[in-house]
Amino acid sequence: MTAFLRARRLVAGAAATGLLAGGAVLGMSGAATAAPAPASAPTVVTTDHDGNCHWVKGHWEKKWVKGHWEKKRVNHRTWHHGHWDDHFTYKWVYVPGHWDHQWVKGHWECHHR
Repeated sequence: MTAFLRARRLVAGAAATGLLAGGAVLGMSGAATAAPAPASAPTVVTTDHDGNCHWVKGHWEKKWVKGHWEKKRVNHRTWHHGHWDDHFTYKWVYVPGHWDHQWVKGHWECHHR
């Protein structure tokens, strides 16, 4: 079990290092432009990448969540000698697939030729 956890940590560390290195390269090349979102228009075309970048403002997006198991807290309440006794346990419950609203942050979207 500890070998599995060590392997997971190693993979996560390598992925984080790769992301940090990739972000640094993009930052130095000038390809990544950090600018605030324009307040008036939902999409704005810039001159970067031959005019192929536009700002996508933050929005709620409907996404499908497939069926999965969740651990739910259950209260077993009983009347005992003039007062209520609360006994909390956890139970695995299957939640079928459903639509859920998730917030997507604003970001620059660039298409390279």
